[in-house]
Amino acid sequence: MEGNVPTGRRISPYMLAILMIAMVLAVISILEGALAYLDNDFSNGALFLAMGASTFIVAAYLLLQTRKRMLKLGVEFPKMNTSLECSKCGNKNIREFQRGDYVYKKIEDPCTKCNEKNTTTVNAIFREVKDKEKAKEITYGL
Repeated sequence: MEGNVPTGRRISPYMLAILMIAMVLAVISILEGALAYLDNDFSNGALFLAMGASTFIVAAYLLLQTRKRMLKLGVEFPKMNTSLECSKCGNKNIREFQRGDYVYKKIEDPCTKCNEKNTTTVNAIFREVKDKEKAKEITYGL
């Protein structure tokens, strides 16, 4: 598994490349059709416009379906936690990660044990590990 997306349900990069190439060729065909109309070649203009428009519509539809499929699969981000330690009493506490947390950051909230302010620091930032991923645990900090 890569990125929490099952291997069998990933979208092939080759498929995306083919769809992008088809969209570029469709735009070129539409431009050629417009130029043919300007040169009063209505039969070729209509043919190029029809081919370009239909190819563009099909490619756009397939790209939108691919995007919907990826959104339906969803990406699950691991839960991040912050380890706090009081420098005065040594009390350790774990709370959910908050935006702006970094290792050695002084926390303004008082210690839960000794109630002293500005003695608690961020000791480590880590993600919550599921049973299958115990070997892959990543910890930043001390």
